[in-house]
Amino acid sequence: MREFDLSPLYRSAIGFDRLANMLDNANRNDNQPSFPPYNIELLGENNYRITMAVAGFEKDELDIQSESGTLTITGQKKEQAQDRQYLYQGIAARNFERRFQLADHVKVTKASMENGLLHVDLIHEIPEAMKPRQIQIEH
Repeated sequence: MREFDLSPLYRSAIGFDRLANMLDNANRNDNQPSFPPYNIELLGENNYRITMAVAGFEKDELDIQSESGTLTITGQKKEQAQDRQYLYQGIAARNFERRFQLADHVKVTKASMENGLLHVDLIHEIPEAMKPRQIQIEH
């Protein structure tokens, strides 16, 4: 019922294929897993932060990539010796991949880890050519 056919948009819209891809991806990513939990914060007018709970992951087990308007955060746990016997294991130690669609001109500025939380800071930088400017009227 929620499936949309975007092929007419691809046929009739020129230069909007990125928008169509975003709509298509949003429709497909509707059933992304909920692990790990995350927050998206607005820190200022053009500053954002994604905070992801990655307890149990080391820095070298996390990978952050930004490409073509998509931010991908991946966690790959290293193989560990099975010398522990759990009576109950409630701390998730599974691999994950989480994708975020970024608007035009949004860039990742830094990433840091603190107390089991991964912080990814982003900024929305509008190029000078796209900012409004005053046009003087000549005589």
